[in-house]
Amino acid sequence: MRLFTTISVLVLCAGGIGHAVVSGMDTGIERVDPFKDMKNRPAAGHGTNILLVGTDGRDRITREEKRKYRLGGEPCHCTDTIMVVHISADRKRASIVSLPRDSYAEVPEHTDQVTGKHHNKHPAKINAAYAEGGPGLTVRTVEHMTKVKIDHYVEVDFTSFMRTVDVIGGVEVCTVRPLKDGYTGLDLPAGTHRLNGGQALQYVRSRHIDGASDFGRMQRQQRFLAAFIAKAGTRGVLLNPVKFRELTSTLLGSVRADKGFGTEEMLTLGQAMRGFTPASSEFTSVPVAGAGPAVASIGSTVKWDEAKAGKLFEYLREDKPLAPLRRKKTATLVDVPPQQIAVQVYNGTLTRGLGKRVDDGLRSTGFRTTRLPEDADRHDVRRTLVTYDPRWDRSAKSLRAALPGCELRAVDGQGALMKVMAGTDFKGVRAVRADDPYQGRFGTVTGDQVVCP
Repeated sequence: MRLFTTISVLVLCAGGIGHAVVSGMDTGIERVDPFKDMKNRPAAGHGTNILLVGTDGRDRITREEKRKYRLGGEPCHCTDTIMVVHISADRKRASIVSLPRDSYAEVPEHTDQVTGKHHNKHPAKINAAYAEGGPGLTVRTVEHMTKVKIDHYVEVDFTSFMRTVDVIGGVEVCTVRPLKDGYTGLDLPAGTHRLNGGQALQYVRSRHIDGASDFGRMQRQQRFLAAFIAKAGTRGVLLNPVKFRELTSTLLGSVRADKGFGTEEMLTLGQAMRGFTPASSEFTSVPVAGAGPAVASIGSTVKWDEAKAGKLFEYLREDKPLAPLRRKKTATLVDVPPQQIAVQVYNGTLTRGLGKRVDDGLRSTGFRTTRLPEDADRHDVRRTLVTYDPRWDRSAKSLRAALPGCELRAVDGQGALMKVMAGTDFKGVRAVRADDPYQGRFGTVTGDQVVCP
């Protein structure tokens, strides 16, 4: 996740400060040449594609910080996180696609950067490409798998991520359930939290909170990224030269980027994207088909869904938005996504059409209504009633949040279908969203959907 913090600073701040300061930024970036001697590359599409990788380097983190934030052990010198960021040709949208680090990959023929040994094409996890061949092999592997031509390469480590979050005064995240991971030390109760750099690193690294493993981690990275964009894009950061210099010097001290990503490129992006907001960014992960083949000496892998992944990267090449157009509205956070909850609506009053109004309202915020509201046996219901099976109590609470003031009543054996009997107190449906409200063709969310309301 620390990856897009880099591009956020380069792009957002380049638009707000000016050429002199950005030129100073340029001199602080370590340069690499990941495109050297590359052949048979994909055709260029529309817009700009940036490969952002986060390594597990931790050399400059203090002993106390390593202990406090569980950063002990030897780094694997591989890519902890990989994202393809597509900046649209009109500079009004950024599409961020996370690539699972355990993705099954065919690493191209290359020479090992450490041992000097020549390797033929072979299977591996995608994050192993960096350990074997550095930025160049990483770019080649990603281009081979996505058929997307990479225009720029940016690399960041743990240290710059922690320091950057601290410089902007922390980043706010919201969670509707407790998050606890004994491996990273993350321990957050439900609610809103302002995370410092070390806590933020725990939040985006945690993989053992639930059964979602790396996929849950990528969702949290995306939510944090949206929150970072919102915070870094405030006038207090962009238009304050002192704060800006501190921010950029902290971040860029451990950034590596390709030689072509210099002052002019930063300014061009920054000036065009001055109005960039969380709503301008859209986040998704590569669609997967499940467990991939086990690879000797490295274990199990994740296999991409070839058809869906192919269509996703086709959209990037053609500069198409990944998220559906929608009307902007404030939504209440709930535990279970409304898209997972089936609802049958009944009209318990004499008001004609009330059942359809309730059904339409619930459907519009994501609930899977039957689209066949019925009249109840009684017509004197005053308080809207939701009946539910106690085994689906969390889903019932999500539905209650969408129907302010309704009564919940448990009914053993009712099953997964929630039943709503609309009463005369019905005033409307409140928009709700889950902590990870995946929607759209590629499971895409926009940044304003995942920041704290």
